[in-house]
Amino acid sequence: MKLRPEWKERVKAEREQKDKFFKMHFQSPLPLDKRQDFKGLNYYPPDPDYRLELLLKEHKKKDRLKIEDTRGNEREFLRWGEFEFRIKDTNCKLQAYKSSPEEERLFIPFRDATSGKETYGAGRYLDLEIVKHQTSEGKWILDFNEAYNPWCAYSKDYACPFTPPENWLKIPIYAGEKWQELSYK
Repeated sequence: MKLRPEWKERVKAEREQKDKFFKMHFQSPLPLDKRQDFKGLNYYPPDPDYRLELLLKEHKKKDRLKIEDTRGNEREFLRWGEFEFRIKDTNCKLQAYKSSPEEERLFIPFRDATSGKETYGAGRYLDLEIVKHQTSEGKWILDFNEAYNPWCAYSKDYACPFTPPENWLKIPIYAGEKWQELSYK
């Protein structure tokens, strides 16, 4: 799929905005005494091969799934639908979840072959919003360049849901946020 040249610039701008949020915003997950010296997060270079437009196969029956979080609590999600796709000649599936039927955003936690090596070991997340991620044809834009680490990766003050085994990919996803010890001056 051919993307407009401004796609790459938009990805870079969103990353710069996130770095600024982490450094300056009062809701940043970084410890207050470390924000001044924060240099930025580490990312894979934007890669259009990891941006997909897909139909969501919505489940007729929305099963409830309990997912444990990093503090040992269970959170309940609805298995809303499934995305099927190919990356690097490999067939893949990811489940999309919602906290409630009224929620419009789709939540997609995933692990891949980079987890625990180049990316956060517990997995990364994608959030899909209708306004930003749905095309006029009704497809969803699943852009792994937007994959991010949960905030519990940066602070013990946050509890984050673990990635269910059904969303563990066997292939590497070389897109989105990498994991690193936070770099400071």
